[in-house]
Amino acid sequence: MKSRAENSVISVRGLEKSYGELPAIRGLDLEVQSGLMYGLIGPDGAGKTTLLRILCGLILPDGGEVRVMGFDPVGEQDRIKDLIGYMPQRFSLYPDLTVAENMRFFADIYNVPKAEREQTTRRLFQFSRLGPFADRKAGALSGGMKQKLALSCTLIHTPKLLILDEPTTGVDPVSRGEFWDILSELRREGVTILVTTPYMDEASLCHRITLMFQGRALVQGRPEHVTADFPHNIIRIYTDEVQSAGEALKRESGFGSVHLFGDRIHVAVSDVSTSLERIKKALENAQIAFSSIEEAKPDMEDVFVNLTASLEEETRPSKLNNL
Repeated sequence: MKSRAENSVISVRGLEKSYGELPAIRGLDLEVQSGLMYGLIGPDGAGKTTLLRILCGLILPDGGEVRVMGFDPVGEQDRIKDLIGYMPQRFSLYPDLTVAENMRFFADIYNVPKAEREQTTRRLFQFSRLGPFADRKAGALSGGMKQKLALSCTLIHTPKLLILDEPTTGVDPVSRGEFWDILSELRREGVTILVTTPYMDEASLCHRITLMFQGRALVQGRPEHVTADFPHNIIRIYTDEVQSAGEALKRESGFGSVHLFGDRIHVAVSDVSTSLERIKKALENAQIAFSSIEEAKPDMEDVFVNLTASLEEETRPSKLNNL
């Protein structure tokens, strides 16, 4: 039986990378097993893009060990370039070329044999639903269609490992869903996928995740296990006065945390029944109307906020250090 390391498509040990005095990756360990959809989740500046560039051999690490498909991406880049497909945040489509011409161009770059091109292109058109738009200029496509074309160009040489850097950022919700449907189908066909995203809700679409922050791995594992390990209960509040309600609740003592997420507030508590009454009373005293207050399951945003708050608390200088 193979060990996890032997079955790893990507193996990272103690990775370090800085830009001048600014650390981008700090002692990162990562194992991506064959056939998985693996998500790197975190905000801008977390180190996600730097990690992908190192994996693709585009920049050099300062320390640690990296293996991709068993090879060193720095010293053995020629051994892995045909095995991986890399789609950066700003994929270089040619706007004056049609959809079909862009795909032919990338087939030329990857030296795809002519005997395979027609069959692969036809399959990718069907796969991405871009067939009816084959003669449309890439510059005239919607944001979601451009991303599908970029993915098709990345897949033209049939890579075994797909590395995607925030492929759904700035894409409308419907196109985001369609894009993830395509990724899921690719994964079922045996392609290993490493994808980065700033969207916490996309974590649940992956088999394994790493939550990243300031170059560190905060937590790794199955998404459902990560949320199940959250140490508090959550009360969710919907109100049209989110900001005012959040400020009122933050003035109350005894809550684990109060965080605002768009149109809702999450309050971390130890005892749900007692806290529900306290929250209602606090909002009523502040004359803030609410549409619902209920217990909710912790989600990835709760986990991330809790972990980053703990990290920032640990690294915050104490008053004694400032004396």
